[in-house]
Amino acid sequence: MSNLIELKVPDIGGHSNVDVIEVFVKAGDVIAKDDSLITLETDKATMEVPAEAAGVVQEVKIAVGGKVSEGDVIVVIDAATAATASPVSANPAPAPQPVSAPPVAAPTAASHSGSADLECDVLVLGGGPGGYSAAFRAADLGLKVVIVERYATLGGVCLNVGCIPSKALLHNAAVIDEVKHLAANGITFGAPQIDINQLRGYKEKVIAKLTGGLAGMAKARKVQIVRGIGQFPDPHHVEVQLTQGDGKDVSGDKQVVKFAQAIIAA
Repeated sequence: MSNLIELKVPDIGGHSNVDVIEVFVKAGDVIAKDDSLITLETDKATMEVPAEAAGVVQEVKIAVGGKVSEGDVIVVIDAATAATASPVSANPAPAPQPVSAPPVAAPTAASHSGSADLECDVLVLGGGPGGYSAAFRAADLGLKVVIVERYATLGGVCLNVGCIPSKALLHNAAVIDEVKHLAANGITFGAPQIDINQLRGYKEKVIAKLTGGLAGMAKARKVQIVRGIGQFPDPHHVEVQLTQGDGKDVSGDKQVVKFAQAIIAA
C-alpha cells in the first residue's frame, strides 16, 4: 500500500519567490531523511533544503530556474516502498581521491600538546557564504563538521554587518531621495521624521530573515557551530577564542577542536 508524502519548502526566513539553482533528485531515486533535495539562492545566501522523510521519489514538482516560497511542494515521495527499493544517492558526489605529488621540503609543523574539546572530520573556519556552503556539502557527504564563526549567527561579514545591512539602509535613503525629486512634478512632502531605533530594528529584521534560515539548515545537517576566533597551533588543531555579545567581543574562554581536514573560508 502506497504512502504518498509531499515534501515542502520549509521556513526560509520569510523570503518568497526564491530562485532554485540546483535540484539533486529525480523520479525513482531513493532518498533518506536529511538528504539534500534542492539548493535555493537569495540575495547573498545559498541554502540547501533537506528531506524531512525517507522514501522513493514519485514526482519532482520544481526545476532549476524556478522560484519557490515557503510551503511549495518540492517532491512527492512514497514512504511505503522505501524499504524495498534499491538505494540511490540523492547527491552522487564522488569521494575525494588522494592526489600524488612529488615530495617537497617544508618547515617542521608545530604540535599541539594538550587535549581537544571537540573532534570532527572537517573544520570550516569562517561561516560566510563560502564557509557555510562548504560545511553543508561536507555534512551531506556524511562527514562530521564543525564551523568556527566569530559572529552570533552564520553569514559572516556579508550577512551580519556588511552588504546586506548596508543595502537595507540604502534602500530607505534611496526612497527619501526619490521623494525629494517629486517636487519638480508638483508633489511635495514634508521633511522626513526618522526614528533611529525603529530603522535599526528594520535592518535587524532583514538580517534575521537570512541568518535564521541558515541556522535551520545547519541544525538539520547536525553541523556544530563554535562561536569564536580560530588560530591553528598545528596542522590538525584549531584553538578558538570564544566570542560573545552582538559583535565579536572575546569572552576570555577557549576551546580546542581537533580535525582531520580544514577549510579556511575567513
